[in-house]
Amino acid sequence: MAVQKKFAPLLALVAACSVHVSAENTFGARDGMHFNLEARAANIDGSRPTYKNPKASIEARVNDLLPRMTLEEKVSQLIQGDLNGWMNMNDPLDNTLAFNQTGLEEMMRLKGGSIWGGYLVPWEKFVFAVNVGQRYLMENTTLGIPALIQSEGLHGFTNNGTIFPSPIGLAASFDHDLLMKVAEVTATEAEGLGINHIFAPVLDLARELRWGRVEEGFGEDEYLSGELGHAFVTGLQSGRRRNASSTAIARMAATCKHFAAFGSPQGGLNLAQVSGGERELRTTYLKSFNRACQDSLSIMTAYSSYDGIPAVANTHLLTDILRKEWGYKYWVTTDAGAVDLLINLHGTCDTRECAAKTTVDNFSGEMGGGSYTFLTLPDQVRAGTVSMKSIDGAVKGLLRTKFALGLFENPYPYADYLSTLRTAASKEVLHAADAETIVLLENKGNTLPLSKDIGSIALLGPQADRVSFGDYVFFNATLNALSPLAGFKQHLASVSSSTQINYAEGSKLWSNDESQIAAAVDAARNSDVAIVLVGTWSLDQFQLWTPGTNATTGEHRDASDLALVGAQLELVKAVKAVGKPTVVVFVSGKPIAEPWIQANADAVIQQFYPGELGGLALAEVVFGAVNPSGKLPVSFPRHVGTTPVFYNYLKGSRPVSSAGHVSDDGTLHFGNQYVLDSAAPLWSFGHGLSYTTFNYTDLTLSSSTIGRKQDFSVSVTVHNTGSVAGKEVVQVYLTDVLSSVVTPNQQLAGFHKVEVPAGGSETVTISILSSQLAVWSVQNKWVVEPGKFTVKVGTSDQVFAQTTLTVT
Repeated sequence: MAVQKKFAPLLALVAACSVHVSAENTFGARDGMHFNLEARAANIDGSRPTYKNPKASIEARVNDLLPRMTLEEKVSQLIQGDLNGWMNMNDPLDNTLAFNQTGLEEMMRLKGGSIWGGYLVPWEKFVFAVNVGQRYLMENTTLGIPALIQSEGLHGFTNNGTIFPSPIGLAASFDHDLLMKVAEVTATEAEGLGINHIFAPVLDLARELRWGRVEEGFGEDEYLSGELGHAFVTGLQSGRRRNASSTAIARMAATCKHFAAFGSPQGGLNLAQVSGGERELRTTYLKSFNRACQDSLSIMTAYSSYDGIPAVANTHLLTDILRKEWGYKYWVTTDAGAVDLLINLHGTCDTRECAAKTTVDNFSGEMGGGSYTFLTLPDQVRAGTVSMKSIDGAVKGLLRTKFALGLFENPYPYADYLSTLRTAASKEVLHAADAETIVLLENKGNTLPLSKDIGSIALLGPQADRVSFGDYVFFNATLNALSPLAGFKQHLASVSSSTQINYAEGSKLWSNDESQIAAAVDAARNSDVAIVLVGTWSLDQFQLWTPGTNATTGEHRDASDLALVGAQLELVKAVKAVGKPTVVVFVSGKPIAEPWIQANADAVIQQFYPGELGGLALAEVVFGAVNPSGKLPVSFPRHVGTTPVFYNYLKGSRPVSSAGHVSDDGTLHFGNQYVLDSAAPLWSFGHGLSYTTFNYTDLTLSSSTIGRKQDFSVSVTVHNTGSVAGKEVVQVYLTDVLSSVVTPNQQLAGFHKVEVPAGGSETVTISILSSQLAVWSVQNKWVVEPGKFTVKVGTSDQVFAQTTLTVT
């Protein structure tokens, strides 16, 4: 309680504020109810208002509170505010515990429903700021409605929280339980500081690889994204805040984003329009949201338009499907500044009034970052141009979320918040995440693993002594992490190895200068094995938006090419020419299109942007202390011109006829599709090697013939035929042999990660719902059609076992 005592003098100032509500300000509150307009927080008969009763149902509390609220109070709930309104949160090192009283009162009057808190500041200062804001709302406003306190949390929350691999990396684990644990750590660390609303997960599909934000999602497949998104939502929300009401159902509000179809912009350009129709919307883009977000306490809409309709204005998407068809009842908000884009990007509104009305009519709130168009809503309601029904519908969604979190009983940070930050248990989850997300792409002649007794290794490349995190991390987050060079040194010391590391950078990530390659070649020549680390790079949230900085991935960093930048490929070629075994490690936020490396490197490892222990985990994989088990959540094209390259293309969409190619000596070998390249990916979705070998037997279905509403299961036995234990991801794919509309050539329908001891076996059973067999028919409805389905166990480009399912 020492923290509370230290804050007591300033909190007393908050408590001393008085609230004056004039009769005019009660517009919107309902008269003739069981409360007086002059005392809206109390009942006429002296009984406790239902909204203040922690034992009352969430819906009863919402319905009791809403009619007590004035129009201005309702609109304030719908607009995102900011901790910076009463505290100076701009200096990461400043720990001044002081606030601006006028700024506090004005912020809560106009934008008091949700408060942005994604700042890097000392934890003590952050807790102080949240306490000041929440106590003002609870103790010095008429109705005492607490705020959502918000932060980013795609792979760790953004105030010095534990940073995990980027979501694209987490997806490579193909592990529900691991994703849940990562989300649990993120929620636990944020919860103690008073954060109750995390902006994650991202469910945008990586089908347009030029887009800079590929790293933020779970890959190209809607089923994988939905399953891992559901695990992440569950991990964030499961549990209950301390001293919360008995009807509270979550301790943290997850935010599924960006609803919907945001990840496939034209040209790969962020914010650009997305083309498609109802069938593609239903069968591709909405499936992951439908699976992951039904219980998520909030959803964030997309910036882009789909089929010519901006997401924030899409009544079919937000009202017909989300609210009515799916029955979603919680908080929906726009992305930052998205409402203004109706005016200055999409050109569908010419005034702030139009933009605000269009958005709130779809029962959505407004995030900050724009001109705060929702401030026009009170006058529009009074003028009759906006319906109170729209305002009430949006507010009710937010109130449900707040009651579901138990915030009316306890919205405050915990006095012992330090006990939940960066714990030993969190580090264990981090270590597992960094280890299980590494993918072994190539391993010719069993180049890997290396012996810990090897004489020397050359650790080369611009990623060798650098920590490359994905976007949505805090300023200087890399200071908490191990680079590969540091990780290799730590691992070798831990196993008492005398292996010498010869390090040379070789080139910069962002330069064509080849003058440093000679030093890398010398290091390779003097070593037994060369390991070259190359890739893409992103920046933290401060640097990413700073003019003049460079990055090749991240938000608003879209690329026209997927090859290595600068002198990196020439570095790899020069090192390989030395003649020593050469291992190439891609450290990146998206697939890298370099067919020469696939053809010529002795081993290739993919490490999507790692977490804080990524350097150590990489060393453990290279030296065999960890057997790699990651699988690709996204396919790798041969060239940007051969994209899109996602595996589950519609039948007939990827004909391969006499592919051409260009030899290393420049000779042109002409073909048809493509003239000088192949449409086949370098490595396809689901691919990933191990240091052991697996064999599949005894593939069976719970029933080989089912009815159209009947679920079924797939069972198979996995044998480890190698000499070391390993984890295998069992993947089940379905193909609808004959259908009334064109369906994917194959579709992931289930997966399960299992550990199998050397020489042992495990039988895995995967359940599949009948709804996964449905097509969006010509009549625009879901239908499970009778017919045959091929059931395959393998990867998207390999068949380990298969059988046939008949639907009658």
